[in-house]
Amino acid sequence: MKIFEVAYPLNHKPTPEELLQAASKAWGVPARKIKRCDIVRRSLDARGQLVYRYKLRALIDGDEPVKEYRFDYKNVASARPVIIVGGGPAGMFAALKLLERGIRPVILERGKDVHARKRDIAAISQKQIVNPESNYCFGEGGAGTFSDGKLYTRSNKRGDVYEVLHQMAAFGAPESILTEARPHIGSDILPRMVEGIRECIVSHGGEYHFEAHVTDIKPLEGGGDRWELVCDGGLTFKTRDVILATGHSARDIYKLFDSKGWALEAKDFALGVRAEHPQSLINHIQYHGRWQPGIPAAEYYLAEQVDGRGVFSFCMCPGGILVPSTTENGSLVLNGMSNSQRNGALANAGIVVQVSAADVPEYARYGTFALLEFQRELEQKMFALSNSLKAPAQRMADFCRGKLSADLPRCSYAPGTVSAPLSEILPPFVADSLGKAFPVFDRKMHGYYTNDALLLACESRTSSPVRIPRDPATLQHASLPGLYPCGEGAGYAGGIVSSALDGIAVVNSIYR
Repeated sequence: MKIFEVAYPLNHKPTPEELLQAASKAWGVPARKIKRCDIVRRSLDARGQLVYRYKLRALIDGDEPVKEYRFDYKNVASARPVIIVGGGPAGMFAALKLLERGIRPVILERGKDVHARKRDIAAISQKQIVNPESNYCFGEGGAGTFSDGKLYTRSNKRGDVYEVLHQMAAFGAPESILTEARPHIGSDILPRMVEGIRECIVSHGGEYHFEAHVTDIKPLEGGGDRWELVCDGGLTFKTRDVILATGHSARDIYKLFDSKGWALEAKDFALGVRAEHPQSLINHIQYHGRWQPGIPAAEYYLAEQVDGRGVFSFCMCPGGILVPSTTENGSLVLNGMSNSQRNGALANAGIVVQVSAADVPEYARYGTFALLEFQRELEQKMFALSNSLKAPAQRMADFCRGKLSADLPRCSYAPGTVSAPLSEILPPFVADSLGKAFPVFDRKMHGYYTNDALLLACESRTSSPVRIPRDPATLQHASLPGLYPCGEGAGYAGGIVSSALDGIAVVNSIYR
C-alpha cells in the first residue's frame, strides 16, 4: 500500500483513470499492476494557486485489503433491553451498536420527533415561545440536528471515526464526508439522516419513546434488573444497564444525581459571544482576494493565549445563521447553524474564553455546581436586558473601545438585536480577554477586526460545566454498576463524532 498526494485545479474533478495514472507515476509501477486507487482525503489549499489536494491510497497484489464497512443490524425484538436516556449522537450510535451486538435498545427522549420538533423551533424565533422539552437542544437527534453538522474529529484515539462516518453516509449524509478534510452535513440534511437512523432501530426491534422525560433513576435490589427509570407522567422502565446520554444542557440530571448523593465533578468550560461577519469578507481574507463562485464558503479557526487564558473560535458556521438555543424561559443562549450549501450572506462563530471555578469565587457556595450556576445566571442576565430573546449586541471595534454602538449592521438572528454595552455586561475577565484577542486575531486574518462585524451575547453552551465520573476501564459510573455516563452531557465528548464514538465505546463495554 502506498499513500501519496496529488493536486488538481478547483474546477477539475479527476476521473478514476486519472487517479490511477497519478498513482502509477508516483509509485513508478505500470498502471495495470495497481489493483485500486482510492481518495483518502481531499482538502482545499489556498496558500498559493487555489487547488484541491488529494491524498490517495494505491494497492497492488499482495497488499493488505482496505477495510470495508458493513453493518449487521440484528433483529432484537426478543432480546434483553438496554435503556438509553437521550436520543442525540451518543444515544443513536449506541443504539446502532446495540443492534449489531444483538441487544435491544430502548431510547427515552425527553423531546419530540424531528418533525414535531421543527414546529417548536420555529415558535422560538417567530413567537419567542420556548418549550423547555423541545427546542434547539432537546429532541430527536439532540443539539447536533440543527447545527452545521461538523464532523471534524479525525483522531481514532476514541474509536474508529470512519465507522461513524460510513454509517452516516448509509443513512443519507453525503458521501463526501468520507473524504473531505473538514466534512459537514448541514441542517437541511441532518433531520432526514436522524429519522433514517430511528427507522432502522425500530424496524430491527428497538424502541423509541418521545416526550419521555426521565425524572428519577432508582437502583433495584435483587433480580436481573438493576435500575428503574421513571418518566414524567408515571411511565416506568426496568433494565440491567442504563446508558445516560442526556446532552450538555440537561441540568436536571445533575440535580437528580446531587439529590441522591451520587458523585459529580465540576468541569471547566468556555463562554463568550457569537461574532458575525459578512461571508464575503471571510472569503476575501481566507482566499487572499481570489474567491469566486463555486469555491466553498471559507471557514476559520482562531486561538490565542491572552494573559495566560485561552480565547478561541468555536463552532464556526460559514454562510450560516444565528439561532436562540436556550432550553429555559427567561434565559438567552445563542448558537449557529448552516445548511449543506453554506450559501448564506453571513458567517458566524463563537468566540469564547476559558472559564474555571477559580474565576468565579463568588459562586463557591454552590460547590460542584459553581460554574453551572454562573452559566445559568449569565444567560438570565442576557435575557433580562430586553426581557425578550432579542440578543444584546455591539459592533466589534466599539466593543474593544468600550463604546455603545449607535446602530447595528444586518444580522441573521431572527428574534432581533438590541444595542448594549457588552464590554460592561459580560463578566470582566471575559470582556477583557475578548477585547485583547480581537486585534490579535486580526494579525492572523487581516480585516477580521472590523466594526462591520457584530458581537452578540451570549454563547455559553460550549460544553457541560459538570462531569459525571466513570471508571476508565468499564465506563460505568464510579460507584453505580450498570449506569454508563456517556457523551457531552457526562463530560466525555465535544461534538457529533466524538459523542457517537463514546456511545459505541460504552456499548462495547456493556457487551464485554
